[in-house]
Amino acid sequence: MENTKDLTEHSTHSERKRRDSFGMFDGYDSCSEDTSSSSSSDESEEEVAPLPSSLPIIKNNGQVYTYPDGKSGMATCEMCGMVGVRDAFYSKTKRFCSVSCSRSYSSNSKKASILARLQGKPPTKKAKVLQKQPLVAKLAAYAQYQATLQSQAKTKSAVSLEGFSWGNYINSNSFIAAPVTCFKHAPMGTCWGDISENVRVEVPNTDCSLPTKVFWIAGIVKLAGYNALLRYEGFESDSSLDFWCNICGSDIHPVGWCAASGKPLVPPRTIQHKYTNWKAFLVKRLTGAKTLPPDFSQKVSESMQYPFKPSMRVEVVDKTHLCRTRVAIVESVIGGRLRLVYEESEDKTDDFWCHMYSPLIHHIGWSRSIGHRFKRSDITKKQDGHFDTPPHLFAKVKEVDQSGEWYKEGMKLEAIDPLNLSAICVATIRKVLADGFLMIGIDGSEAADGSDWFCYHATSPSIFPVGFCEINMIELTPPRGYTKLPFKWFDYLRETGSIAAPVKLFNKDVPNHGFRVGMKLEAVDLMEPRLVCVATVTRIIHRLLRIHFDGWEEEYDQWVDCESPDLYPVGWCQLTGYQLQPPAPQTSRESQSGSSKQKKKAKSQQYKGHKKKRKMPVGKKPVSLSSLPMTGGVRRSLSGDEELTPPPYRTLPAQTAPEAFPPPSTSREFSPSLKTVTPLQLKEELLDGEEYSFLQGASDQESNGSASYYIKQEP
Repeated sequence: MENTKDLTEHSTHSERKRRDSFGMFDGYDSCSEDTSSSSSSDESEEEVAPLPSSLPIIKNNGQVYTYPDGKSGMATCEMCGMVGVRDAFYSKTKRFCSVSCSRSYSSNSKKASILARLQGKPPTKKAKVLQKQPLVAKLAAYAQYQATLQSQAKTKSAVSLEGFSWGNYINSNSFIAAPVTCFKHAPMGTCWGDISENVRVEVPNTDCSLPTKVFWIAGIVKLAGYNALLRYEGFESDSSLDFWCNICGSDIHPVGWCAASGKPLVPPRTIQHKYTNWKAFLVKRLTGAKTLPPDFSQKVSESMQYPFKPSMRVEVVDKTHLCRTRVAIVESVIGGRLRLVYEESEDKTDDFWCHMYSPLIHHIGWSRSIGHRFKRSDITKKQDGHFDTPPHLFAKVKEVDQSGEWYKEGMKLEAIDPLNLSAICVATIRKVLADGFLMIGIDGSEAADGSDWFCYHATSPSIFPVGFCEINMIELTPPRGYTKLPFKWFDYLRETGSIAAPVKLFNKDVPNHGFRVGMKLEAVDLMEPRLVCVATVTRIIHRLLRIHFDGWEEEYDQWVDCESPDLYPVGWCQLTGYQLQPPAPQTSRESQSGSSKQKKKAKSQQYKGHKKKRKMPVGKKPVSLSSLPMTGGVRRSLSGDEELTPPPYRTLPAQTAPEAFPPPSTSREFSPSLKTVTPLQLKEELLDGEEYSFLQGASDQESNGSASYYIKQEP
């Protein structure tokens, strides 16, 4: 054994000496293992007899856990609880995953927390110092802890994200994702620049056995939102080690970052043999190539600073009575999305999710200023720490001139039903408010007291002139109970004695949004606004997008404006820490399809209107709306999550925002050009050993212009 050990140490020393001759470990001596300091820890540890293979560990509920292959199987770190290959663990007894864990364990003050942590219980300050437990007990505690986590995960209402990967989903189906530039409200939406295929970046090299973190250069093969498929430089057409990553992640850097930061560049082990002079190879390949702007990471950080902060007070639509607003408190901010808790909610479960630029939220006093209905709070004064949100933080609406020809009460139009976003319905202007705001009611399904009227601005892209659906071949939903089918606007206006709202009053601006049919994105289910789902653009009518939620029936599709703040690029959830809902599994789709077929009935002459259906993720309880305090008509609510608590989200650290944070503009405010790598720059960076540590070895797109807004289009 001693001879073998000496031989191993000699070969390791020779290998290190050979590599040092190339200057590969210059300045990295601190990364070598400190054997002298670790030996003292090893000697202080108690010897534990090797476990027999297939050692059973019996839980209280009778479930058996087996420790595989005794000596050479898996091991659990007694300090941090990490599970790994036993041979890779430190110390003679293989009780710790690293030298640091071995040293930390020697402190008696931490012994009391180890077993409690493995059991999933936080240690108390008065916990007594425990005696060292045998490894069997530790493994049993860890098995118990893992089983508890698994049982808790099964009870969650949201669809499991385990196993879903945007990269695999796009690759396996050859999907195309909407570019980041389509989403002006999203991080980097206005300063994405010319990031595209063939752009080079510096990324961690995962195909390397060195003990320290090293980097290599990779090129973008495919771009999908924030996510990019990267290939290490030197692999040519070999895609075996291609990998997906988020371009805005902290490990992605422009070419030259390693030189400036003193980080080592190491070619992947798979292609080490291909070239003898990697410096010359990189100079040749990177000369004239494009990379990220040098301030890219700074721009990412700045674009993820949000002016809304917890404890701010806003006015938001009352989800149980759409015709009025209520005061709500910002509880949390994730990626610009706000979790608002209504002020009267004592247990903070009566909440509402929306984006900070949503048209559903306003500054305190907005309702009074325009004549909108408002529910006064039972709380007479502000609670400590709560403060009104500055008005300039909210999205601005276009100014309109109401002095001339304007909307009048009783005028007819077509509007997206806010409670059934898959339908565009016959609607009526019920009240004209100040500053261009209108109260709209859906014909045939209004509550007797008007509690489900909805407020739209005159420039809203969700209202349309009479005949819009017919011209663009969209199914128009007639009033509930209307018998004269097919529906004809001319007959309906004559029968009701109404007039159509003038066409010239509607918003006909169509931006060059960049969306195409079939593009993938992440979209909010506006009937469950706490959920962000995998989605597809299935139809485009000027600025109107038909959003389909992957894995669900078409009846759950929603009409959304191209500039809606509820649409996000692929990878947005990963970037911001929000929870993404993956496509519904096959079993859910089959049961869903079967139930839909059973509900189909024979056609009748009387139209009864769309039944309000709500998309429920697997395991989610349907919410009854029978308790909503409405009178007459159909009880309707903006959201079906009244009795649900939001899933646990990772809270982002508080960020300091500038004093004035204007809403995003439709024009590009900042568009940096990609940095071009020059030969001189490469030589300076690659050949200067002091600055650069180089290691070797180891359509349905009908129209994007306003001119043809009312020209009949093909479906």
